[in-house]
Amino acid sequence: MALDDRKASDTEARLAAMVMPDVGCTKAARGAALERVRAMGLPQRRDEYWKFTRPDTLTRTDAPRAAVFDAGEEPMFAGFDRLRIVFVDGVFSPERSDDLALEGVQIDRLEDVCCQDDHWAEDLYGTLEAAGQVPVDRPLAALNTAFAGDGVTIRVTGKPSRPISLVYTHEDEGSDVFLHHVVRVESGAEATILENGPAAARFNKCMEIDIADGGVLHHVRAQGRDHERRAVTHMFARLGRESVFKSFTLTVNGVLTRNETVITLAGDDAVAHVAGACAGDGDFHHDDTVFITHDAVNCESRQVFKKVLRNGATGVFQGKILVKSGAQKTDGYQISQSLLLDEDSQFLAKPELEIYADDVACSHGSTSGAIDEDALFYLRARGVPREIATDLLTLAFLAEAVEEIEREDLRNDIVGRMTEWLERRRQI
Repeated sequence: MALDDRKASDTEARLAAMVMPDVGCTKAARGAALERVRAMGLPQRRDEYWKFTRPDTLTRTDAPRAAVFDAGEEPMFAGFDRLRIVFVDGVFSPERSDDLALEGVQIDRLEDVCCQDDHWAEDLYGTLEAAGQVPVDRPLAALNTAFAGDGVTIRVTGKPSRPISLVYTHEDEGSDVFLHHVVRVESGAEATILENGPAAARFNKCMEIDIADGGVLHHVRAQGRDHERRAVTHMFARLGRESVFKSFTLTVNGVLTRNETVITLAGDDAVAHVAGACAGDGDFHHDDTVFITHDAVNCESRQVFKKVLRNGATGVFQGKILVKSGAQKTDGYQISQSLLLDEDSQFLAKPELEIYADDVACSHGSTSGAIDEDALFYLRARGVPREIATDLLTLAFLAEAVEEIEREDLRNDIVGRMTEWLERRRQI
């Protein structure tokens, strides 16, 4: 179907303002991604999967400026022994990064892939993103594949002793960043990837994750505190037999954040958990869009998303479980809930199930409500001030999502950060 004139012209205007990096071995994948963008057109508000979120500031030619925000606190994960890979406004910083050598892992910059003969990432770059365009168009992901200027490739062959930490620093108020990472977890290997930081005034990131049979990957992300930042992120994951992928995202602040996650369970007995907790105040719009496909036998998936909103903040959840024919003994669970701390905030949800197998256990639920007045009364009757009682109930509400984090020390760190954030908001 041909694009309408406005969508086509808006798309071409955006593309005309961009320059494709000259990275030889990914040239074919980038060219194919560019053709996908032209065929789909960049998203507009009337597109089905963008009806809750305005995409115009993500697609316009010039990036809206965003002031650099100093939270006055230690960066996320700073207390952990980790291998740090630092990007400053989308550019890898060797001076701020650690030595990229780590047992059980091969790490390269995206631009170095073509400098090595038969690099494992050559055939994977753009592959999962392209597959993830069906049945739903994801043009901003294709735009990333075409124009990403930097990123890393991570091949996990063993069980590294430290997490791999991707740190995104924002220093330029007008930065417009595209990063693309490719991750391969080999059979029997296991690793943890951490991400944190605001990255840019406008940030478009894509991560392609291929997990072989028996591989395990844990992913914990904390999106940056800069108030005015805008971000769209994409994770495309393909799971082999008996593999495990668990991802958790914490979001606090940001004018606009859209996190898209597309997972295919392609091997029998695979497990995929994706969870998120966000706390938004005022001019805050947060969108989680998730699509999980069960295409194998006896697989398990969980989607757990909790949003706390106040002062006119908006939360969005669009989640789908697709069970293909033959994917028997599927266990699919999906829950999305919001806690509205005033009458000005809103939560928009679109949960979906599409099932073509008969031996499955799938469920989804979505709720939106205020603080439990009975629980609040119970705490206040025992001398707890109203503001502190509200914070305690808020943390309890977010707990189910946070519990999806496998490592206890990471869970505790996340809870501590949320507690500090709530305490600061109490002073405003």
